[in-house]
Amino acid sequence: MNYPTTRLRRNRQSAAIREMVQEHRLHPSDFIAPIFIMEGEEQKQEIPSMPGYYRYTLDLLGKELEELIEVGIQSVLLFVKVPESKKDNKGTEALNDEGLMQQSVRFIKEHYPDLLVMTDVAMDPYSSYGHDGIVEDGEIVNDPSVEVLAEMAVSHAKAGADMVAPSDMMDGRIGAMRKAMDEAGFENKGIMAYSAKYASAFYGPFRDALDSAPGFGDKKTYQMNPANVHEALREVELDINEGADMVMVKPGMPYLDVVRAVKQNFNIPVSVYNVSGEYAMIKAAAEKGWLNEEEVMMESLMAFKRAGADLIATYFAKEAAKVIADL
Repeated sequence: MNYPTTRLRRNRQSAAIREMVQEHRLHPSDFIAPIFIMEGEEQKQEIPSMPGYYRYTLDLLGKELEELIEVGIQSVLLFVKVPESKKDNKGTEALNDEGLMQQSVRFIKEHYPDLLVMTDVAMDPYSSYGHDGIVEDGEIVNDPSVEVLAEMAVSHAKAGADMVAPSDMMDGRIGAMRKAMDEAGFENKGIMAYSAKYASAFYGPFRDALDSAPGFGDKKTYQMNPANVHEALREVELDINEGADMVMVKPGMPYLDVVRAVKQNFNIPVSVYNVSGEYAMIKAAAEKGWLNEEEVMMESLMAFKRAGADLIATYFAKEAAKVIADL
């Protein structure tokens, strides 16, 4: 019998050699930790569809941030839960310099100045319709919405955000935000564009977290068709040309091919959002005893790196960083 002279198993014989030839690695600095903030005092509310993840009032946020910093997390992405009484069709509360998002940014930059603060720029948390734009005659209108989004970006920059993260998918909003921030003197503030954000069924738990589900219809007229990848490349190219500093693919695991295509076609930092539905599925299966949560979590995060992601927004950020520290 002829045996092979090339045996790939030789490089798998021990933990030491496997570590030596490993092609991709995870580091806490790869992770962006999403943070949910709500109004009130002394409240920490677990999100029912996201076991182990919470909404915080500002007075209790510090402990969570300190734990993130302790395990090496360097960036956070802020989302706010807005009371119904402050919602309207024009996202008025989003432009309030004393609003919850603006207060949150100032709090973090004052007490934890080394954290990189990214802010969600979108109208749906502030919209009485739960949509990412202004509604007129049942249509989500693009250009008037972009004007509000650009003002929102300036307001976040003014509060101290290091980078705004528009997640709305309106056409032309990156260019409008870049122009508005530059004219306001914030030319050094960055934009992480949700460039390839799909109309996905994986967002359900997130919408529970912020009470931001659409009040009618769906978001398919502005978020992308899950069947398309070439369109994603067009979206990314447009956002880069309009001034994006980073681009994002969202969701994550079902769209690894899109992450790979973006990384192969553009020389720009690529982030991916490991969304709430992906998190919830792993948590639910682990609670049933059907899989090993830690192993599946780390394997999933490694898949993002292997596909080409430079940054990973994930609800597993703190847990994963702790695992890395123990390796």
